[in-house]
Amino acid sequence: MKSKVVWALVALNCLLLVTLLTQWCKPSLAYGQVAGGRPSDYLMIPGAVVGGTSSLVYIIDTQNGLLSARTYDGRQIQDKSPAIDLDRVLNAPRRGG
Repeated sequence: MKSKVVWALVALNCLLLVTLLTQWCKPSLAYGQVAGGRPSDYLMIPGAVVGGTSSLVYIIDTQNGLLSARTYDGRQIQDKSPAIDLDRVLNAPRRGG
């Protein structure tokens, strides 16, 4: 009877050791990482609305070249308009001159 219990404990310890070793040898995967590149850096620039009471923040996404604006009126955050593609705007051909 005692030998069966000893062998059961030995088998359990071997199973736990194998489980521990597989956890150490397995590469850790960060599922939150951006696929295909690094995450963006954001520049946030405070602004003011003339004649308004809400706060305005301009947000520049440096990785994707997008400009967006958000306001906060004390209750909720609102996007002012769709994001603007800065590459298209800044590299557009000039007119009339």
